[in-house]
Amino acid sequence: MDMKPEVVSYLERIGYSGPTEASIETLAQLQECHLQSVPYENFDILQRIPLSLEIPALFDKIVVRRRGGYCFELNALFSWLLRELGYQVTDYFARFWRDEPNTPPKRRHHVLQVETEGKLYLCDVGVGGVVPRQPIQMVEHLVHRQGEEYYQLERDNYYGWMLYEKKRGQWSEIYSFTEEPQLPKDYIMASYWCENAPDSIFIHDAMVAIRTAVGRNSIAGKEFRIFTEGGVESFTPQTKEEYNEALKKHFGIVIE
Repeated sequence: MDMKPEVVSYLERIGYSGPTEASIETLAQLQECHLQSVPYENFDILQRIPLSLEIPALFDKIVVRRRGGYCFELNALFSWLLRELGYQVTDYFARFWRDEPNTPPKRRHHVLQVETEGKLYLCDVGVGGVVPRQPIQMVEHLVHRQGEEYYQLERDNYYGWMLYEKKRGQWSEIYSFTEEPQLPKDYIMASYWCENAPDSIFIHDAMVAIRTAVGRNSIAGKEFRIFTEGGVESFTPQTKEEYNEALKKHFGIVIE
């Protein structure tokens, strides 16, 4: 299929060179490639740089300048890519339950429903923590194993679909969402709250994460954590130069 130059650049950015016909196999590869190439990060928020959720601005930041972003940025641009490739995409709001002390949580997360081959899937490239690497078919109680991780969706009468993860033999909530389609402008106020509210988790410390072929890399505060099959290596850079060097090495991020 003939593709826009922007689509070609986006696919190059995430290291994807496979088929582009809309299918579940292509969708799964796109999602995994995205999670291993584009980091979750909140550096613009920490530097008080206002975020734009407009597609040209997101393309410039994530593809051209090879930065990352958070859910309202990452899933907005991924949604655009999927539509360009012929997928039917519906954008939803979600409530993030994991590690949330004040339950029920407010709606502050962007997720995608993608239709392909007559089936519906939950797709998400906008979470900094451990979440599905590949699409989750939207069928209640269907258990999805992805490596050593287990996920399933269940229905709640009030909160809609609830995504669960299995940890230490117990199922626990990650996030929930109802099937109310959202327009791009519907995310502006929630993103503004995340950028500016005194009790927003995004304005205090660096929140950075990226999947790798053997695990994941993350930053908690100033501590870098490199997760591999062999365990976890953690270190704290002592100078700004060391920090920037580690940021580029482990996340591909260069802060201007």
